Amino acid sequence: HGRNQDGVRLFCVGLQKNTTLTDLCLRNNGIGDEGAQHIGEALKSNTVLTTLNLRDNKIGPEGAKSIGDALKISKALTTLMCALGSPPSQVQMCSLSCHCLLCSGHALPILELKGVSPVETIEWQSKRLTHLSCIIIASCISSNLVLKSLNLNYNEIGNEGAQHIGEALKINEALTTLNLEWNKIGNTGAQHIGEALKMNKTLTTLNLANN
Repeated sequence: HGRNQDGVRLFCVGLQKNTTLTDLCLRNNGIGDEGAQHIGEALKSNTVLTTLNLRDNKIGPEGAKSIGDALKISKALTTLMCALGSPPSQVQMCSLSCHCLLCSGHALPILELKGVSPVETIEWQSKRLTHLSCIIIASCISSNLVLKSLNLNYNEIGNEGAQHIGEALKINEALTTLNLEWNKIGNTGAQHIGEALKMNKTLTTLNLANN
């Protein structure tokens, strides 16, 4: 409990090279963002770990981004338990093999967002998704070449969430329709989306109403 970051880093060095461990529980260890970054790097290289529990570790935006980046690369992980800032009562286990990762208390369709299970439309409205959820979403859709329409209306992504979505839009080369209505996006968030539009070459329909 309360591991220092040197300990987490050294543990992850071993995890990178391990070829037998399939189930790892690191719940309630005070890992935080820095520790999550080390774990993310390990997940990119590890080829056997299928189940990872990171619940109750005070993982915030930077740590969530590291985990999201690792999910794009990891070929082995099928089950991840990670609250990403949600209250413990909202956390439950979801399997990536069932297209899900728990984030903000709801299961995100990770395989669809990544394009591994190709779909052209994802409807994900009214799920209380926050900016932390958007870190994972943005990380996954940035390189998705199949998804055409993404509906995130009636959530709570705010300015920070809009920033992450904007960064994905700068890279994404497939999305044509994006619905961000009713998401508490203010001037700063709108600016991030606007900057993304300067670079995006595919988006034809954007809904920012009621923000």
